[in-house]
Amino acid sequence: MLLIPCPYCGVERPEIEFSCAGEAHVDRPVDPSALDDAAWVDYLYHRTNPKGEHAERWRHTHGCGRFFNAVRDTVSDRFVCIYKAGEPRPAVSGAEGEGAR
Repeated sequence: MLLIPCPYCGVERPEIEFSCAGEAHVDRPVDPSALDDAAWVDYLYHRTNPKGEHAERWRHTHGCGRFFNAVRDTVSDRFVCIYKAGEPRPAVSGAEGEGAR
């Protein structure tokens, strides 16, 4: 079982308390009504699926209920770093970051 530290609660809890909400840092179109169908499909459904480090949004569903971001290695399932929503993605690459597990 993975243990995930919540950056808001300040506690490390089992993964069953959290929900993954997809890729982090996906910008919503400024004027969605101006997009054609192909561009809207691209925004809604097309995401990167890297092997290695990947920035994801998570929610502490059974805790504080807040969203946060995490960089997770998709090969090892190890969390490289965890940071609050709205903060830029930290520059981490293979290095142990804060909140690494």
